[in-house]
Amino acid sequence: MTGAPVITGIGVTAPTGIGVEAHWAAVLAGKSAIGRIERFDAAGYPVRLAGEVPGFDAESAVRPRRLISQTDHWTHLALAAAEEALADAEVDPGALPEFEMAVVTSSSSGGTEFGQREMTALYQHEPSWVGAYQSIAWFYAATTGQLSIRHQMRGPCGVLACEQAGGLDALAQAKRLTGKGARLVLTGGTDASLCPYGLTAQLSTGKLSTAQDPARAYLPFDAEASGYVPGEGGAILVLESAASAGARGAGPGYGRVLGHAAGFDPPAETGRPRVLRRVAEQALRDARLTPGDIDVVFADAAGVPADDRAEAEAIAGIFGPSAVPVTAPKTLTGRLYGGGAPLDVATALLALRDGVVPPTIGTRRPAPGLDIDLVTEGPRQLPLRHALVLARGHGGFTSALVLGRP
Repeated sequence: MTGAPVITGIGVTAPTGIGVEAHWAAVLAGKSAIGRIERFDAAGYPVRLAGEVPGFDAESAVRPRRLISQTDHWTHLALAAAEEALADAEVDPGALPEFEMAVVTSSSSGGTEFGQREMTALYQHEPSWVGAYQSIAWFYAATTGQLSIRHQMRGPCGVLACEQAGGLDALAQAKRLTGKGARLVLTGGTDASLCPYGLTAQLSTGKLSTAQDPARAYLPFDAEASGYVPGEGGAILVLESAASAGARGAGPGYGRVLGHAAGFDPPAETGRPRVLRRVAEQALRDARLTPGDIDVVFADAAGVPADDRAEAEAIAGIFGPSAVPVTAPKTLTGRLYGGGAPLDVATALLALRDGVVPPTIGTRRPAPGLDIDLVTEGPRQLPLRHALVLARGHGGFTSALVLGRP
């Protein structure tokens, strides 16, 4: 797999911090970013906790500034993360052929806050009050389009709308593009659906935690698990073909994207098994690895007892009971939907870099019968070669991605 594409740059705008090292320090310290929702008054909602990006200032982070009024908060977070990722990769897009660079991102809900504001203007006034940018700012592909325009990346561009699983699917599509001539792909994703409209839509799943204690609201694999906490933010990654990275002297990068697989759960009433185990096994085959080659699993960690048990059974079925360390750093941020899996990938790459498995904060008493080695007490130092990242999205989307050290 020496020719596997390389992730050379990471940009993070997450509840755990703005910037790669700020995020990584918070993860290793187990510093939770879940708290009361501040983007709007959530007092009348059953869910009042979320992971919000602290101290994000669009005025200083988004260029050109005209994009602030033309795009949603979700896109602002991605634009800022992309700038960091490109700087981290030490790449100047202007020095590369425009049609050999591409953009593929994930999106779950699109620009909900922007959309709510414009629709409110429509309902309270008349159509002339709705701004022209409503037609594009809410759209799932808005972030991909703005990143493509901003950095003059004119190769194949797209968006994967597969909720939490979409972030891994976006990286897989980016990997495919590097095999078809793209030198560099800006990929990953962010989300920002913390507004009345966005939260109401999320409540319809019935899987959000209504707990009011931030320390006990999101407890995947715990005996007291009662759902998950939503969040905003994510990560943008620079993925390059091995040849392109080598030609420009980019160095080894953070890691390689070795394998991927995706599937979709059958309807529950059919009685057919969920696809997570088969998807993960196919991702290992795609990477030409065996279960024994995987040193850590970054779990999807739904925080819903039935979903947690299904994931634990899939992991134990592949690797054996408690045979591989499992972690879910997303307990510090909440589930970030389109931005969640890219942030997990960024965290997994940092774990591979430093040889440390970050802990799952909050989970104290694992639910009985879950045969997994969940890392909970603190970081665990280990020599790490390969990581498996799992993600599931509402409705049945399922994805698995295999990463390797440089």
